[in-house]
Amino acid sequence: MLRFGILSTAKIGRELVVPAIQDAENCVVTAIASRDQAKARAMADRFSVPHAFGSYEEMLASKAIDAVYIPLPTSQHVEWAIKAADAGKHVLCEKPLALKAEEIDAVIAARDRNKVLISEAYMVTYSPVWRKVRSLIADGAIGRLRHVQGAFTYYNRDPGNMRNIPALGGGGLPDIGVYPAITTRFSTGREPLRVQASTERDPEFGTDIYSSVRADFGDFELSFYISTQLAARQVMVFHGDKGYIEVKSPFNADRYGREEVELTNQSHAQSQLFRFQDARQYRLEAEAFARAANGEPEEVVTLESSRLNQKFIDAIYRASEKDGWEPI
Repeated sequence: MLRFGILSTAKIGRELVVPAIQDAENCVVTAIASRDQAKARAMADRFSVPHAFGSYEEMLASKAIDAVYIPLPTSQHVEWAIKAADAGKHVLCEKPLALKAEEIDAVIAARDRNKVLISEAYMVTYSPVWRKVRSLIADGAIGRLRHVQGAFTYYNRDPGNMRNIPALGGGGLPDIGVYPAITTRFSTGREPLRVQASTERDPEFGTDIYSSVRADFGDFELSFYISTQLAARQVMVFHGDKGYIEVKSPFNADRYGREEVELTNQSHAQSQLFRFQDARQYRLEAEAFARAANGEPEEVVTLESSRLNQKFIDAIYRASEKDGWEPI
């Protein structure tokens, strides 16, 4: 059993990841850390976790854990991923791992010198939904892929929310723009070559709140829009010359809607619906990470892949400042 320590009492950990780890077959939460001892103890008691620490450093020094899950604000991810690795702990870090691709180089160095596993927590890559999409494309179910289309939006104007605070790494692209990027790369095995984009920032918060993106992958294009101030919507469509695939609730399937993939043929006369009831992508993520940390063969998100994904996001920001194509 891989023993996890949770670095902070953040909402995503409380509501999604900690319950998933506790429900997993090969890992368990043995410690909670917070800068507030009372908060750490309260969360530990809620999940029957034996250890509660009043500082992150104290938990990293503890022999009660083998790995750390980091749900801190984005601006603190690189710092604490490196500190955890230097303490000899494996690291599962919430996305985005960094705010610039070059920041990940230091995390790669920490991984290598400490011989630990560090992985960005893209739960979608462990979902049977996305593995089905990848296999359908690879098997030629839609023929030649020509276009991928996506959207991810929600509405949040809470000034106290970290997503609306630039100093904490807030903004739409770091929070949700990474999802059309990672799922397209994961499903196709291809990398973007260049990008065009436009981005709007909130005049009060200063964070990016809307982006429209067109990316050239060579044989196909990806177009998507994201927003933190539009009515909630999620969709991804992969369109080929023999058919298309629609992922109905592509990113937050367990909370947003049905976990379904629909394959429609060329003439739109026939469709196949693939349903994945209760796929529990956070549990699958934890179990896969634990197997990889224990040296078993397992596909996880590598830091090298994380760097490529962040390089894509960096290019979107640059492209938003100019007309025409921006190389990635």
